Amino acid sequence: MGFLAFVLVVLAGVHYYLWRRLVRGTTVPGRGRRILTWTLVVLAGLLLVALIGTRVIPSETGHALAWPGYLWMATMFYLAVILIVLEIPRAVVSIVLGRRARRESNRVIAVPVPAGGPVLAQDVEVALDEGSVAPQVDRRLFLSRTVAAVAGVGAIATVGYGVRTAFGDPVIERVPVRLARLDPRMSGLRIAAVSDIHLGPLTGIRHTERIVRMINGLEADIVAIVGDLVDGTVAELGPMARPLKSLESRYGSYFVTGNHEYYTANGPQEWINELNSLGIRSLRNERVAIEHAGATLDLAGVNDVNGAAVNDGPDMAGALAGRSADRPVVLLSHQPVQVYDAAPYGVDLQLSGHTHGGQMVPFNLIVPLQQPAVQGLHVVEGTQVYVTRGAGFWGPPVRVGAPPEITLIELRA
Repeated sequence: MGFLAFVLVVLAGVHYYLWRRLVRGTTVPGRGRRILTWTLVVLAGLLLVALIGTRVIPSETGHALAWPGYLWMATMFYLAVILIVLEIPRAVVSIVLGRRARRESNRVIAVPVPAGGPVLAQDVEVALDEGSVAPQVDRRLFLSRTVAAVAGVGAIATVGYGVRTAFGDPVIERVPVRLARLDPRMSGLRIAAVSDIHLGPLTGIRHTERIVRMINGLEADIVAIVGDLVDGTVAELGPMARPLKSLESRYGSYFVTGNHEYYTANGPQEWINELNSLGIRSLRNERVAIEHAGATLDLAGVNDVNGAAVNDGPDMAGALAGRSADRPVVLLSHQPVQVYDAAPYGVDLQLSGHTHGGQMVPFNLIVPLQQPAVQGLHVVEGTQVYVTRGAGFWGPPVRVGAPPEITLIELRA
């Protein structure tokens, strides 16, 4: 409840800031301002429906209502970002306008006086008002409307680009990784890694079919689904997952839980059972031996850290202890941060997801506060970690600066 309250306070603050800049700053009191104010209130309500309503109404109706709410979330975010960036130039221009206004107000204004008539105070006031105040009000209003227009066009263009990217084909990233302990006979073994598919309210079965088709086109030896497959129950999303039955690989398809599997109403076990029926094996703090060309590699998998709250957390010892020290191990672990627990066990390569590569710039700058890597191949405490950006999206159907990804890891001796 504390986190929810924090989120609501933040959203209220952002909407108030947008109201100040986009409504109050660009309009005069009256009907137009009231209409824009209530429009912003309605959009805020749709955002709450998207965040909360889909959990309360897990149906087609709730899913349909999520669309405008999530799109507004992304638009709201980029409006705020662009407006904040423009605060400095806006302030500079305001100062310039203020100085110009003061210069104009100090000018001697000639007041026409009727021949032989007295100079009336109201004549001077009217002349001053017409000569300085009105132009200044017009300039400030023009400045506010210009900034609002720039922010609006920028936000809409950015979100439009992000939607197209999010629903477009994932990028195939081909990544060669050298493992010191890899038997040369195993060199060239290919692992197709995908994470964060996020089957949910805004995706359809074509999303899954496309991912399966692209993975099969890679002709991988192993397929690894590294968590956050779903955002709902089997009853809601089971049909969307069925294309996974068609995944093709020489040595099988494997799955480890992500944090979102623990957010579903019925927990991860029903999905583990469902995936098992589709021919995908879940690695639950365990490992399997992959034999290829007379050599052997250990493929291990651990549960996500969020499972600890329901006594289903990661167990590195259970997955990694007691194995042969002369052969390499590849670990499937949803969150990159788990590498700190994996490194002491001599893990050669950890495959992770979770970060979405930031999903929407500039969130990629915030992710390092929690995770040791955002995307790509890194070395953390002697263990190589590859973080895939994920093939889907969470929340807004928007990806900016972090296109969806399917990774083909090619192991080399």
